[in-house]
Amino acid sequence: MVYTQAPHLNDKERDDFLKEAPTAIICSKNENGTIHGVPVWFKYESGQFLITTPEKSQKARNIAKNSNVTLIIYVESPDIRGVIVYGKGEVDLTAWDSEAISMTEKYMSREEAEKWWAILNEHAKWVKITVNPERMASFD
Repeated sequence: MVYTQAPHLNDKERDDFLKEAPTAIICSKNENGTIHGVPVWFKYESGQFLITTPEKSQKARNIAKNSNVTLIIYVESPDIRGVIVYGKGEVDLTAWDSEAISMTEKYMSREEAEKWWAILNEHAKWVKITVNPERMASFD
């Protein structure tokens, strides 16, 4: 049996996929050299990935020290397909309530997003991570 690699997604297919895919796994480097990978909600907009996380999260601390990140975004059904993003992450500590609510509207209604964001901010300070891709590879 011969395995033939399926064609990569073209730019439009990739961008459409990134706007619809539900979650990404963000990978950053821990101080001891191991890789920290965790699932996150994200928004793909204007060629960048926006992610929200608590300021004291491991991913935020790692990216503040080493901006190299990898995002893995995939879906398994009906057929596995996805995108691997290699890029630089930037942690922004300034308030970004309206952007965070907009990002969250990918997952829920505006009203629910506003309530969710208010609840999250009662428990921790949340920051924005922006990932600027340097290279993207798709698979399907």
